Amino acid sequence: MPAPDFYPDRQNPLFTRLFQSLSYPLAWWKYQMRLRISIEDVAKLKVLRGDRVILMPNHPTFDDPIVLFLLSTRAGELFHFLSAYANFKGLQTKLMQYLGTYSIKRGVGDRTSIAYTLKLLETHARCRLVIFPEGGCSFQNDTVMTFRPGAVQLAMQAMARIIKKTKTVPNFYLLPVSVKYYYTRPMNWAIEQSLIGLETALNITPPDLNFYPRLRGIGEAVSRQFEQEYFGHELEGSLNDRIAQIRAQMLTICEQEIGLEPMPSLPLRERVYRVQAIVEEQENPSPEHRRIYRGTVRLLNFDSLYDGYVAAVPTPERFLDTLTRLEREVFNIDKPKPKGDRFAYVKVGDPINLADYLADYQRDRTATIDHLTATMQGIVQQNVDQISAQLHQSA
Repeated sequence: MPAPDFYPDRQNPLFTRLFQSLSYPLAWWKYQMRLRISIEDVAKLKVLRGDRVILMPNHPTFDDPIVLFLLSTRAGELFHFLSAYANFKGLQTKLMQYLGTYSIKRGVGDRTSIAYTLKLLETHARCRLVIFPEGGCSFQNDTVMTFRPGAVQLAMQAMARIIKKTKTVPNFYLLPVSVKYYYTRPMNWAIEQSLIGLETALNITPPDLNFYPRLRGIGEAVSRQFEQEYFGHELEGSLNDRIAQIRAQMLTICEQEIGLEPMPSLPLRERVYRVQAIVEEQENPSPEHRRIYRGTVRLLNFDSLYDGYVAAVPTPERFLDTLTRLEREVFNIDKPKPKGDRFAYVKVGDPINLADYLADYQRDRTATIDHLTATMQGIVQQNVDQISAQLHQSA
């Protein structure tokens, strides 16, 4: 039986509440993760209990939806989640739906999912909807990627519908949520083991025992492999210049092989999602299509990577962010296991009421959406930085 084009939310409140009651021990057991959030931050969500809220968190790891589910448990609320269509696989599909998750196909303008979102926001006066506006994992614990405007756009469209139907302007909030992971113990052993594994796989002799030169040596080796694969020779220039050239070449080849006209004006992730959407439409993808899809996954793995991320602030978290990416590439692992017990720190920013921006939206929709999107991104990054500063002071 072919897979459906859309997976709706089939949230069962009783089942979700039961799962919430088990969520804290399950998160620690399976994901080695414990939530840390202040009473004041939880209150920012609770005070909006009677109104519609779209939560907009950063997305540094695949575990972030678990963190947001833990937040729903802590707040005593039921959340809905918008998730990439590709995540609905196997046995976890039903579980995701029963817990309030529905799908969206990225890169194709998923009209069914958009219509479903608008109806959900319009008909549920107390809706809490989680949308990750980066559009995918950044794989970086301290860096927030550019927010896509879709979340704000959907919220504004839903509010316009509500106003047309009820003749009143509702309170409708955007809530910035910042997620930052912090290992609970020294991670030198985990870093050492990861370095050794990668050096062995790449046949590298470490230059010395210091972590950073070894990490950079692995990064250079992986870059050279990409260069040989996609250019047939090693590139010149700085590592960041070479990474940029590799990304551009990989994306161009993926588009050409799938028969897509390149659109340089689009962000890289949007172009990648266009390619992935075409492959995902294939009922029985050919080996060639699977190879192309694998290329896009590799590309997204290094989308926000840059030389200097670890050197700027050489924390265990930044080391392991980068090592995890390299393990995903070298060992072809989609989701490496957690490296150790972590605290997931969550900070909730001050909510933004879209009702305050209605006049601006009616005057200039695009400018208002862009402004609100950039504002949300700035708040999330600022609060990630604040969590990092507080952790550094207490260390």
